[in-house]
Amino acid sequence: MQFQNLGIAPDILRALTDAGYKQPSPIQEGAIPPALEGRDILGLAQTGTGKTCAFAVPILQYLMGSKNKGARAPRALIVTPTRELAIQIGDSFRDYGKYLPHIKYTVIYGGVGQQPQVNALRRGLDVLIATPGRLLDLQGQGELDLTAVDILVLDEADRMLDMGFWPDVKRILAQLPHEKQTMLFSATMPGEVKDVVDRLLKNPANIQVAPVSSPVEVILQRVYHVDKGNKSRLLAHLMKTEHIGRALIFSRTKHGANKVAADLEKAGIPAAAIHGNKSQTARVAALNGFKKGEVRALVATDIAARGIDIDSLTHVFNYNLPEVPETYIHRIGRTGRAGKDGTAISFATFDELSYLKDIEKLMGRKVELVTEHPYPMQDNTTSTIVTKNGRRVNAEDEEARQAARERKLARQQPGAGRKPAAPTAKPAAKMPPKQAEVPAEIASERRRNRRRGGQRENTPPAAQNAGKTTMREAMEQAMPKAESGRSRLSNNFTSSRPAALEGDRIMDATARMLAAKPRAKKAEGDKPQEQGRRKPAENRQNAQKGNRRPEQGKAQQPVAPQSDKGKKPNRPNDSRNAAPNRRQSRPPRPEPAPAKEHSEDFKPFYISFDD
Repeated sequence: MQFQNLGIAPDILRALTDAGYKQPSPIQEGAIPPALEGRDILGLAQTGTGKTCAFAVPILQYLMGSKNKGARAPRALIVTPTRELAIQIGDSFRDYGKYLPHIKYTVIYGGVGQQPQVNALRRGLDVLIATPGRLLDLQGQGELDLTAVDILVLDEADRMLDMGFWPDVKRILAQLPHEKQTMLFSATMPGEVKDVVDRLLKNPANIQVAPVSSPVEVILQRVYHVDKGNKSRLLAHLMKTEHIGRALIFSRTKHGANKVAADLEKAGIPAAAIHGNKSQTARVAALNGFKKGEVRALVATDIAARGIDIDSLTHVFNYNLPEVPETYIHRIGRTGRAGKDGTAISFATFDELSYLKDIEKLMGRKVELVTEHPYPMQDNTTSTIVTKNGRRVNAEDEEARQAARERKLARQQPGAGRKPAAPTAKPAAKMPPKQAEVPAEIASERRRNRRRGGQRENTPPAAQNAGKTTMREAMEQAMPKAESGRSRLSNNFTSSRPAALEGDRIMDATARMLAAKPRAKKAEGDKPQEQGRRKPAENRQNAQKGNRRPEQGKAQQPVAPQSDKGKKPNRPNDSRNAAPNRRQSRPPRPEPAPAKEHSEDFKPFYISFDD
């Protein structure tokens, strides 16, 4: 049968011809006609048989004949478990819709910035291809409206309906309209999800091309019994001795995938790992390097490897046998695509022999056992670990959990994730430039200019400090040197004090106050006033108070203060009734001590230091 016999539109047929399609595969021949009629589809076929074309062509043809109502909200929604599979489906829609430019599509997934995806949603689209996590995030932010969806497709339906993705799928189904077309495609369909499938589909067209768990007959399957510690050595040995160009290696855990890739790198084999903990950029780079042949070994987990379509992939390794037998079918289906030859090699420890029996029971045939190899199995004891709660867990699972706990503790350490600062050489200390000496005449002139209020010249610090005198030095220079005996008292104190405004010496406020003040010259014939002589008015005031000026050469006798007892009250017009001044308001002074008698040649002098 040809594609023209399936009722496909001419524009889509042209695009299929350009993509190299000649005849439809069994799943395409059985699913496209009922899908064009709008029926629900349950398509079960082996990996690599063209299931993406089986649902992409009916969606494009439906969008050609229907118009979008109002805003361009998505009318077809395709949900996939992995980012790589979503990208591959987007590429298929680009190829099949080559001559349908009015039909817009976009792919959204996690691990990258969401703003470009939000911009594409705001511009409007017809087909949305998404992973569950990012789809729910954008829908919760109000950036996505799913009420206009007419067609829903769940690719890799067995994985989408299991316990891992089922909660997210239920939340997505709650946002969709009740009346819609639903299509499920998968390579296997375990019995655990059969009830869920029956609730989702209404009168579906069940297209089952081959037995559900029947492996491709052209794939050569072999198994090696080997201990856990020798798996990496045996893998490197086979990669070198059998001249394997590219190999896809399946690991049980993410931690195990990283470890296997590191072991192969140490053995000189270019390898890379892809799993859910890797960023989208790292995953795309690893996958592109594997397709180009730059990476010989690609280590992946089961979910990350879903939908990987690599041409001419000759070998697939099961580094760990899966617990679910149907997962084995998905793994080996990565090779032998489109009728080409392929080889599937599995490693089995003593604990994994029970998994091998379940796989052989599901397929109905034995897997070839290879006994001649350099690392035969020696340990016949189980490595199952019993936890504190009495639960038996796989040793590799417990190792992965322990590694995750260690990474979490490392992130919680202060300063975790910071790169150590690169050691930098300390810059040599800069020596201050040597200042030229300033002559004394220039320094003196500059100081005089500053005292006169002139502008401060741009002088070096050393020159600015030249000739500066401290307060202590100014005081010592202003006061005479101490002398012993009466010679110190008899010297004229004021005669030795320098003028504050003369000379080059800087005087502070105290030194200026101590300096001698210039006095006016007295005319000839003027008699100098005797020291201690008072004015007549002052003498009269003192006489009224009972104080008498002592005679020359006689000791001054203390005068007892008068008592207020028997004193007449002040009259209103008495001058003593005036407001008291500051001196009268002070408390009375204590009685002075009797003065000592001095010789007649003693002359009193007074020294006053004002602040």
